[in-house]
Amino acid sequence: MLQFEEYKFALGSLKPQLDDLGEALGLERARNEVKELEAQAAEAGFWDDAENSQKVLRKTSELKSMIEKYEKLYGLYEDIATLVEMGMEEEDESLLPEIKEQYDRLEQELEAQKLATLLSGEYDANNAILTFHAGAGGTEAQDWVEMLYRMYTRWSERHGFRYKILDYLDGDEAGIKSASILIEGLNAYGFLKSEAGVHRLVRVSPFDASGRRHTSFASLEVMPEIDDTIEIEISPDDLRVDTYRSGGAGGQHINKTDSAVRITHLPTGIVVSCQNERSQHQNRDVAMKMLKSKLIEIKEREHLEKIEDIKGEHKEIAWGSQIRSYVFMPYTLVKDHRTGFENGNVSAVMDGDLDGFINAYLKAKSLGDI
Repeated sequence: MLQFEEYKFALGSLKPQLDDLGEALGLERARNEVKELEAQAAEAGFWDDAENSQKVLRKTSELKSMIEKYEKLYGLYEDIATLVEMGMEEEDESLLPEIKEQYDRLEQELEAQKLATLLSGEYDANNAILTFHAGAGGTEAQDWVEMLYRMYTRWSERHGFRYKILDYLDGDEAGIKSASILIEGLNAYGFLKSEAGVHRLVRVSPFDASGRRHTSFASLEVMPEIDDTIEIEISPDDLRVDTYRSGGAGGQHINKTDSAVRITHLPTGIVVSCQNERSQHQNRDVAMKMLKSKLIEIKEREHLEKIEDIKGEHKEIAWGSQIRSYVFMPYTLVKDHRTGFENGNVSAVMDGDLDGFINAYLKAKSLGDI
């Protein structure tokens, strides 16, 4: 364990990093923007435009959250510095375990907030739309989708993000065939875009009476939620719109009505659907937003100049190119094949402990390693 003088020196080296982080986050600009947004909210007639008022309130909340996180981090630094000074003055070594615990926490939280500054993409600050699909393998693959669905909703809860079900199709016997959720929070897309791809599970299947080991696949699409300020021209002739009744045992997840909407973008074969809203009109609006988000995500990922450059091959899922493997048997290990990052605590990962994987991806991406 370090001694008081060593902690004092270590804190001195962290101080410039804290100051640089404040500048990188644009704290002063954010504080001024909060004042401007709060002034808007106080104006007469602000609530007459419900959509705009919700956007203003959401933006205000996100900025305040970012400022609060930094101020808490700086407060933690000051608390540790006070403990160190107290320990040096009183020569009280009983304070060292508490100082170590708090210092370790400071390092971890500083690293996490520094990673947020790597999110420089045009849509990184946006909400994220996650769409899960089961691969071949029937019930086993559908159960794997449900496990992933739970993992990402747990991750969202850990970070104080909200999630909303957009579409949900139950499996034939268990699990989920496919699902789409909206995760709301500052930088949700920036963090979760690293999770897009095929996820591979290796375990002894609970659905196999012989107790054999199975390998299952599921894909995850991650898109930034695009608001109405971004204009995307899509010809009605390029769309096939189908309506259907919400089926399966999904009553606990979605509204079982005849208003569910599925939209197929004919030039690319992209299919999106929504069944969670109360009317067909609302479901169609959400599905169109999902389609635009998907087209934008592909355009950015493929570095294309315009939406029309997207080709039909994007409708196929490449099951052989998994980004991560989750092994439950004969040993326990979760390994990301892009960064090499590993975690042997499978249970913690399935409970939403994904920050190590996300952080490793963001660092590698910023260095140009992937």
